[in-house]
Amino acid sequence: MSATTFHVDAILFDMDGTLVDSTAGVVGAWEVFREQYPNIDVQNILSSAHGVRTVDNLRNYCGVEDPDELEREAERFEKAIVTSSTENGRQGIVLLPGAASILEELAPVRHLPNPSWAICTSATRSYATAALRIAGVPVPDVFVAAEDVTQGKPFPDPYLLGAKQCGVKPENCVVFEDAPSGVRSGRAAGCRTVGLLTTHSREQLEACQPTFIVKDLSKVSVKRTDKGVDVTVHTD
Repeated sequence: MSATTFHVDAILFDMDGTLVDSTAGVVGAWEVFREQYPNIDVQNILSSAHGVRTVDNLRNYCGVEDPDELEREAERFEKAIVTSSTENGRQGIVLLPGAASILEELAPVRHLPNPSWAICTSATRSYATAALRIAGVPVPDVFVAAEDVTQGKPFPDPYLLGAKQCGVKPENCVVFEDAPSGVRSGRAAGCRTVGLLTTHSREQLEACQPTFIVKDLSKVSVKRTDKGVDVTVHTD
């Protein structure tokens, strides 16, 4: 195992699959939606939809095109994630390995005007706020959600906006992501990227060419500094 340490002005985290695991709830939500959209293939969706905005997934897999209906259905879907995550003995929305220690170190530097980290998620603000609360994650002042950008991941917009709101250059940031679409988004924004093997295979992430690939955040340590964060990535 080798360790690489580098300095960044800010860390930009994805949420689902990076900081928290909401898999049980997402599966339950798609099962609920299959009642209205019987032709959808839940397993196929789960293999390719992670890290993509709910409105884009509903457009792609359910054929919903009307903007108002998309907004209503996205809200219904994400409410179903929260409900499903706590029903029928499901695991719920929980922190992923390594996230707690990193968030504890970074908690004091989550506030404007000089935050050292942000969350850039493909989820809506309403759902993401609920998921973070359930998992016990402090919400940073810079919190980019689906409705904050015109184009979601894999386009660079979410991470460009996250860096901008942190007051730093994207090339001086590192993105932590589990989904290929998110890694592509971070790379397109000009950030270093760390791919986490929490939801996709190594082969899928390697195809996106992140700077590093690790099992999860337990392979990462961070240290606050006067201006930013020192990040150490432990790779096999």
